[in-house]
Amino acid sequence: MANVSVFDMQGNEVGKMELNDAVFGVEVNENLVHEAVVAHLANKRQGTQKAKTRSEVSGGGRKPWRQKGTGHARQGSTRAPQWTGGGVVFAPVPRDYSVSMNKKAKRAALKSALTSRVEAGKLIVLDELKLDAIKTKDFAKVLSALKVEKALVVLDKLDENVILSARNIPTVKTTQVNTLNTYDVMKYSTVVATKQAVSNIEEVYA
Repeated sequence: MANVSVFDMQGNEVGKMELNDAVFGVEVNENLVHEAVVAHLANKRQGTQKAKTRSEVSGGGRKPWRQKGTGHARQGSTRAPQWTGGGVVFAPVPRDYSVSMNKKAKRAALKSALTSRVEAGKLIVLDELKLDAIKTKDFAKVLSALKVEKALVVLDKLDENVILSARNIPTVKTTQVNTLNTYDVMKYSTVVATKQAVSNIEEVYA
């Protein structure tokens, strides 16, 4: 089992923590991680774009001029795609972009992502993360003490002071164990988690 250092909010090492290999020491499956990231991004797409085809544009019911003898090319409608105000040839319509993924595969992808962060030394465990007030400056001091810039902060419970303090920092995202996903783990270069959050992750995914 891998051991990681446990830090306090001032960046001082206060102990060690043993990680469960069933979650943080699996064989990294890059294909599954890629599949999970693609599925996550696809499922975020709204798919609500819409444009009108020539059959949906209003007007254009009358033939603009007679078929022969005018010198113009023959035209059947003023709402054909080549006309200004005409319909779109292959107009986009609302569609569902969602990609389904097996629950087991999702869990395996998340474990692979977490393991890759441990192997790269990019998992930082805090003994606790508490702020007395909503203050971005205080949260930034914690990140500075840990020497972290771009981070996914995993909390063991809903803490509004921490969440709202971190919200103004564009390179930081807070999440909880029940909303942890592969995409966020891979997007942010460092995962900062409380000791209790790590225990909860092991409990849920082991």
